[in-house]
Amino acid sequence: MKYIIAGLGNFGSSLGMALTSQGHEVIAIDSSMQKVEGYKEVISSTICMDATDEYTVSGLPISDTDIVIVAIGEDQGANVMATALFKTLKARRLISRSINPLHEKVLQAIGVDDLIHPEKEAATRWAKRLSLRYFVDSFELSDHFSMVEISIPGILIGKTVEALQLERKFNIRLLSTMRYEYYEDSFGRTQRKPSIKGLAAPEQVLQDKDVLIIYGDNQHINEFLRSVGVKVK
Repeated sequence: MKYIIAGLGNFGSSLGMALTSQGHEVIAIDSSMQKVEGYKEVISSTICMDATDEYTVSGLPISDTDIVIVAIGEDQGANVMATALFKTLKARRLISRSINPLHEKVLQAIGVDDLIHPEKEAATRWAKRLSLRYFVDSFELSDHFSMVEISIPGILIGKTVEALQLERKFNIRLLSTMRYEYYEDSFGRTQRKPSIKGLAAPEQVLQDKDVLIIYGDNQHINEFLRSVGVKVK
């Protein structure tokens, strides 16, 4: 897929690097040449540009881009102006970073397709990660259903997927397993990359260091975790 990201702050740059590492085409723009130069090796394409300037922004391949993300977080005015500009230029799907409730209402009035709350979402994920010993990450599909990544509890090592009987006992599904591979990026920072094994098969034997990808109702997931000795709230 093809993305345009406006703003190379902590959130925008991290998003751009993650999407690039997953094989997507990313055009990241920022008014700071220092940031543009700093991320040019780890994001598909970086351009020094004022995201609120209609003349320069209109030169971007907006009609050929799947998703435009306005990730500007330091300046609410610039965020609103850039969002309105991309809306005027008919971005296919427009997502903008929300800074506070009033700002969110303005973005909704502009007609964005979705809103991002990075601080709130990060806090929710960290709350889960810190409160569950085996918890790695999660993606909430709704208020009650999630996909979660859980480091395999020792009691499950050596068991087959079929032996767990997750659907019958807990009404949840083990979608896949994966492991994280670690490497150094061009900045000398340690990064991790998931190695996914594909859909879980009944005969698959769970191994040490596996990360389980589980889907289901949050309450049912917690019941499963308690059953294998993981303390949850």
